[in-house]
Amino acid sequence: MDKIAELSGMRFGVEIETIGISRKDTVSAIWRVVGGEVKHEGGSYDKWSCVAPDGRKWNAASDASIGRGNAEVVSPILNYPDDISVLQNVIRAIRKAGGKVNSSCGIHVHVDASSLNGRQLGNLAKIVYKQEPLILHALQISEARLNSYTKPMESAFIEEINKYRPKNLHQLSCLWYHQSNTEESRLQHYHQSRYHGVNFHSLFYRGTVEFRWFESTLHAGKVKSYIQYCLLLVNRAREVKFAASKKRCLSMESAKYDMRVHLLRIGAIGDEFKTMRKFLLENMPGCASYKHKPEQKVA
Repeated sequence: MDKIAELSGMRFGVEIETIGISRKDTVSAIWRVVGGEVKHEGGSYDKWSCVAPDGRKWNAASDASIGRGNAEVVSPILNYPDDISVLQNVIRAIRKAGGKVNSSCGIHVHVDASSLNGRQLGNLAKIVYKQEPLILHALQISEARLNSYTKPMESAFIEEINKYRPKNLHQLSCLWYHQSNTEESRLQHYHQSRYHGVNFHSLFYRGTVEFRWFESTLHAGKVKSYIQYCLLLVNRAREVKFAASKKRCLSMESAKYDMRVHLLRIGAIGDEFKTMRKFLLENMPGCASYKHKPEQKVA
């Protein structure tokens, strides 16, 4: 089946942390794209919102992790590929209005995983764990982010998935929360386990897997690429019967080749994913065509 058709209809949402302009001006920029009504909801996060004519609400709220004068843009539930162009136009409008990002800002991509069972979600965890050395290098994630808001997948979690082979969400949640206070933990919005590059707490709390790897950007093509990569990972976990979990070693000689093979295996083939491949390969050393450099023939 065509990969675009497989991803068609998958639901996602994004949170984009920005600086540079007020939350009011951020929402005004969104309004210029989607129309509707702008509201100041206030509250402890000084939330501004734009309710589009179709009823979907875009928010801009304060985020204490970024510092003063910020706006965390939160999209409504969006559908792939139909809503990608709207999202990209919103990003361009915010940038045109003066929105910026800095090293404190991040992007979080939420993918609807409510239809996946425990085995499929275990596949996702194992795929990420295996490929994480490549992913982290490709995305150039800072040490500060890795040590705080975007921690790597825990090996103990993977070991327990392989040992117990969870079949449903409850069984998986017991492994994620280390068997203790599972129901209580699921209800906590800001549970400490959420600060991982791939956040399964969001799955148990709101039905989405949250990908927190990404440094923020107002480059519309990069944001689309990040969303596509997350969708492809979730789709791959859904379609395979088994996923290996042995963590790969990052080889500076073959990193670009290894990443290219990984992208092809999850379905990033064709023009639809050309830009995504470009962004995810540009920081990788080595050659995309060869795992090992061919020996020079002596004349």
